[in-house]
Amino acid sequence: MTPDEVKRLLAAARSGRHGARDHLMLLLMYRHGLRVSELIALRRTDLDLASGRLWVQRLKHGLSTSQPLAGDEIRALRRYLAGRGDPLPWLFLSERGGPLTRQAVNYLLTCIAARAGLGAVHPHILRHSCGHALAHAGRDLRLIQDYLGHRDPRHTARYTRTAAVRFQNIWR
Repeated sequence: MTPDEVKRLLAAARSGRHGARDHLMLLLMYRHGLRVSELIALRRTDLDLASGRLWVQRLKHGLSTSQPLAGDEIRALRRYLAGRGDPLPWLFLSERGGPLTRQAVNYLLTCIAARAGLGAVHPHILRHSCGHALAHAGRDLRLIQDYLGHRDPRHTARYTRTAAVRFQNIWR
């Protein structure tokens, strides 16, 4: 997805019945390259809003890391958590008060993408969009690899191959 399409998706997420939750969920998936299973496994204890950090427990034997939260992410987290009046440990809850499932996230994303006027969007597209955005911003392959939790750099190289910015200033 292009950055403009991501913006449209995030705007459409805000307009739903659970706008604060859905917007935050998609924002974190995109900004942190989360797999859907990593997203639904997030707990409140993974957040440190005082220092602006998120603990990302990577799956598939990936490299787990503490990642910085941007200001808009912290504000969205505070807004969402202020509306929660429960002591449950999971960050994202279903309407019934349990943790979200993979199927629920897939369904929500399909509905939100339709509202945004986008085609078929599945959760892993947000992870790929994160990798491409970082590569197009000129970030180093190793940095992207660590950020996405890849153990093998071949899994990260696909993002840098399409980044035209890597050829900028090649003759300087």
